[in-house]
Amino acid sequence: MSQELSIINYHGATDVGNVRTNNEDVFYICEACHYCLVADGMGGAAAGEVASQIFTDTAKAVFTGHDGLSEENTIARVQTTFKLANDKILKHVGRNPHDQGMGCTADLLAFSQDSFIIGHVGDSRTYRLKNSTLKQLTKDHSLVQEQLDQGLISPEEARRHAMRNVILRAVGVNATVALDILKGKKNPGDLFLLCSDGLTDMVGDPAVFSALCADGNLSEKSAALIQLAKQAGGKDNVTVVLSAVV
Repeated sequence: MSQELSIINYHGATDVGNVRTNNEDVFYICEACHYCLVADGMGGAAAGEVASQIFTDTAKAVFTGHDGLSEENTIARVQTTFKLANDKILKHVGRNPHDQGMGCTADLLAFSQDSFIIGHVGDSRTYRLKNSTLKQLTKDHSLVQEQLDQGLISPEEARRHAMRNVILRAVGVNATVALDILKGKKNPGDLFLLCSDGLTDMVGDPAVFSALCADGNLSEKSAALIQLAKQAGGKDNVTVVLSAVV
């Protein structure tokens, strides 16, 4: 008898925000291939959008036929996605020198039989709501996070810091991409949130927690999170993807 993965419900939403004129964020959900992602482009003009789209298209190709039965295979696909996307963005810049400096941050969440696997680069984030506790699973690859780790600034100072958007790692910037891989056991009732920094720069974790715990379906919760970011200023594109393990 064939093994089947637990059912996971997904919903994603993105908004240009209140200030930007174009949206460099991309999200993608593939229920059949058991993964979702958020990519946040950088590099100005349309280059950021291109980088995000290259990452997304790479994931689609790499995860084609992914059944999630092997954790090892799932991890390999996550790693391959980041490596190939990094190479493709660099090649694009080689052919289009005016796009120099483009890249993207990205979080990719994939599920296997009993596990969740996260690939993470930059300051997009993945959270998990489990047993009424919200935990940030990823760690920002940013200048401010480094200063925070060294005790040079407080969490409150970090939230208001003028250089909070300076990231230390991105996809498509260096010859090799330094990738964080995180994994853990997935359980019924787990709710995962992937988001761009357009949410977390505007909205603190307590408000995110309240929105996720409120009554409503995944679509309503996604909309509520985006609305919170826009009400707080909406200075960047804001993107969220929710994954609920049934």
